[in-house]
Amino acid sequence: MGISLIISTYNRADALAVCVKSALHQSLLPNEIIIADDGSGPETKQIIDKLAANAPIPIIHIWHEDRGFRLAEIRNKAIANTHFQYIIQIDGDIILHRHFIKDHMRFSKSGTFVTGSRILISENATKKILKENRYNISIFTKGIKNKLNGVRCRFLNMLFQNYRHNKIAYSRGCNMAFWKKDLMMVNGYNEDITGWGCEDHELVCRLINGGIRKRTLKFAGVMFHLHHDRFDTNNLNNNQFILENAVKTGLVRCNNGIIKEN
Repeated sequence: MGISLIISTYNRADALAVCVKSALHQSLLPNEIIIADDGSGPETKQIIDKLAANAPIPIIHIWHEDRGFRLAEIRNKAIANTHFQYIIQIDGDIILHRHFIKDHMRFSKSGTFVTGSRILISENATKKILKENRYNISIFTKGIKNKLNGVRCRFLNMLFQNYRHNKIAYSRGCNMAFWKKDLMMVNGYNEDITGWGCEDHELVCRLINGGIRKRTLKFAGVMFHLHHDRFDTNNLNNNQFILENAVKTGLVRCNNGIIKEN
């Protein structure tokens, strides 16, 4: 099974550097890394070019102009540029456990998509990790929160696979995996959603409406989330309205997605 790892980023080159390094030191490498760049400046491109020059797998940089928070759109562009059938999606402020990709591969199953959890890192610990350019951290690293999310146990992993499977809001866009054909069936992310919030939940809703079952990856697929400031939520009410409409109408395929249908 071929795996494309999509990493979304925006003007946080130091975090992206450790994120990509953690992806390149996996026990099982993805077949390619796609950087979904929502309009970062030249520093990000320089970091990506440097990492790509020595990487054992292709690193592809997908960029569009900075016109505000357009995560749904840049993720769609990244999805359209993937070359493999299974897509794992993370954010660029994540450090991956060395078995992250391996855990996702073992957990993959036809007719389903996956949402995982994350471990939070304190602000002070984040600054130290980035200063040291570290990617090899664990639940024992100073400043790690909610350590239970860092436990790896295959038996518990399978036991909890249906945990909150019917809860749309229980999904993390920073740790998700899909079959590409299922994403194309629902036409990817809804690009009517701009600004922070709801783009991942709305996608989850439409996948479920389309008969794709949600499974929860717990006690595996461990990732560490670097601290960041809160995002601007000015457009959140509009995004929530779009989500609520998808819930009420049973919407499966959005019009303004990977393929523009209007």
